[in-house]
This record gives sequence, structure tokens and C-alpha cells, in this order.
Amino acid sequence: MAKEKRLLTSESVTEGHPDKLCDQISDGILDEVLRQDTQGRVACETFVTMGLVIIGGEITTEGYVDVHKLVRKIVKDVGYTNPHFGFDYETCAILNAIHAQSPDIAQGVNRGGAGDQGLMVGYAVRETHELMPLAITLAHKLARRLAEVRKKEILKFLGPDGKSQVSVEYRNGRPKRVDSVVIASQHTPEILDKTGQKITKKARRQIIQAVAEPILGKWIDQDTKFYINETGKFVIGGPQSDTGMTGRKVVVDTYGGAVSHGGGAFSGKDPTKVDRSASYMARYIAKNIVAAELAEKCLVQLAYVIGRADPLAVYIDTYGTGKVSEDKLSKLVRKHFALTPRGIIEMLDLLRPIYKKTAAYGHFGRNDEHFSWEKTDKAPLLRRLK
Repeated sequence: MAKEKRLLTSESVTEGHPDKLCDQISDGILDEVLRQDTQGRVACETFVTMGLVIIGGEITTEGYVDVHKLVRKIVKDVGYTNPHFGFDYETCAILNAIHAQSPDIAQGVNRGGAGDQGLMVGYAVRETHELMPLAITLAHKLARRLAEVRKKEILKFLGPDGKSQVSVEYRNGRPKRVDSVVIASQHTPEILDKTGQKITKKARRQIIQAVAEPILGKWIDQDTKFYINETGKFVIGGPQSDTGMTGRKVVVDTYGGAVSHGGGAFSGKDPTKVDRSASYMARYIAKNIVAAELAEKCLVQLAYVIGRADPLAVYIDTYGTGKVSEDKLSKLVRKHFALTPRGIIEMLDLLRPIYKKTAAYGHFGRNDEHFSWEKTDKAPLLRRLK
């Protein structure tokens, strides 16, 4: 029988990408509220364009956030410190358009209900150490490496804005190799060739050697294709070249398109919003099911209605890899995992100022002590009860 060959592609972006800059600002504001007031309510969105940052949304808190000071610090930390990059932390204008949360929404949330309707998705698969799809894992690592190489001045010509993309070849459902790699990184004009329209072959080779090869290692071979700054040059980047907005990178934030997405963004939302907290719980459930070796891969979907605490539905799909029935898994999940907004917040300890860290390089598959939804502490229990 011929081996089935398929390609799965995922992308990531650096912390200097305009959309990710917005996510970090929104989550930075959330963190500052939670530091002062764990009962604060935050639904904060950010918009950036050339020379301008606009923050809007609904915040109700007993604390005080110096929005202007916080925004400038985040923009500086990301790396927009040079006017040559077209956006600078010292000179950008900042417009604050935040107001209080609607009392109509608050009355349902205050009694423990969900902050909105919707469906939330979690996923885990046994193809990486992180129990994440390989393509998105590699894409995130490439984007993070781009930022590392820039900040450590290994390649001094790189700018804050950048993107990565990885296409993984699967054979009979298993990842075998990386078929192609795309890297686009903002840079200074010094690496342009004599035409001034594209980077030099030397610079292209340096990016492959310093960024791609250390991350991809065994997954690349002589047939792997590399596409580096394929437009030719990428001098104008960041908010100067493209607007950014909170919540526009929902597939980057989750599973890279390997499975369905619930549709709701995460950044700028406090954990009473099930868009965020229930997505974290769904990942926690799926990861523990796979870690318990009850399935090779698992998708969990939770559905909620505004104002009510218990989920309307719990859906589990193990894609035919389950060691026990999906009906039994659903019953185990309902019994041993907290699924109400208050229960999720308590079980995952979500009223902490941990969210700015999540706003770049993915919310899942991260080995960080603050990412409680990545723990596999329920796996031994699930293994015993199967």
C-alpha cells in the first residue's frame, strides 16, 4: 500500500508584529489590574498604526493603571526604540478610550455565570514533547529565535517585526520532515544588495544558519525549501507598514490550524470571560487525556451561554485513537474537572498577573510554571479510572 503523504502548515509571528504588539499591550493592562484588584473586570483592545496607539474597551476596577506609562514600556521592551523602524516608544501618540463594563453583563457574571456565549476548543496530540502539533511548535520556536537573535545582536540588522511559517510532511499520520520554511524579518537597509530591492545572498544564508537550522535540526534535509524575505526586502515594518489589533492572531495563539478554533480571542480578557478561561481548561483536559495515554490525540469542545455557569455541552473527539469510549471520557471530565467559570478560575489559579507572557509565541505548549493549564497532574487519576 502506498504511503499517504500530506502537508500541514502553521505560522507564527514575533512579539514585534503589530497584532502581537497589541495583544501584549492589552494583556499588560490586564496584568496591572489583577496586581491591584483580583476582582477587576477587563475587556481591553488595542489598535496601532503609524505613530499611534489606541486603547479601548471596558474595565471596572478599584485599582489605577497608568496606561500611557505602561504602553511606552511595552513598546520599548518589544524593541521599537529606533525611529528608523518607523515606530518609537518615545514619540508614538497614545489615545485612551476605556470605559466601565456594562452592568447588564456584570449582573450575570457576578453570580458566577459565563461572561458570554460561545464554544471553546482544546487539543493535544502525541507528536511533540509539548503534546502540540509539530508545525505550530516549530513555527513558534522560529519566531522566538528571530527575537533572540535580534536582542542578543547575533544578527545586528534584524528589526522587531517578523513572521515564520512551517510546512510539515506527514506520512500515514506521522510527522516525518519539514518540507518548507518561510521566514520574513524586518531589517535595516545595510543588508540590501546593489539594486536596493532585495537582501544579499549572504544575509539570507546568515538568517538560515542563525535562526532556522538551530531550531529545525533533524526535521530538515537537503530537499527542504527555504523562503527568506521573499518580497526582496522588509525595511518598512511594524505599525508603520501595517495596522495591528488585539485578537487577530487566534490561530497563531492556539493550534496553528491543525484543528478547529472556537472563534474567540484571548488577549485583553480577564478569566471570567470563557473565551479565555474555558479554552485554557479545554487544553488542560485534552493534554491530561493524552498524557494519561487514553488517546493519541484529543479534541475537547466546551459550550457556554452568557449568565449561566455550567457548560451547555462537553464534546470529546479522539479521532479513533481512544483507549476508552468518548462517552466515558466525557463523564470523567465532568466529574474530575471544574467547568464553571468560577471553578475553572480556582482550579487553574487564573487570577494572577500572568497574561502578558501568553501574548506572544502561543498560549499552549509552553514550559512555564505560570501556565497552569499545561500541567499533567490529572493524568495519573485518569489512567487509574479508565
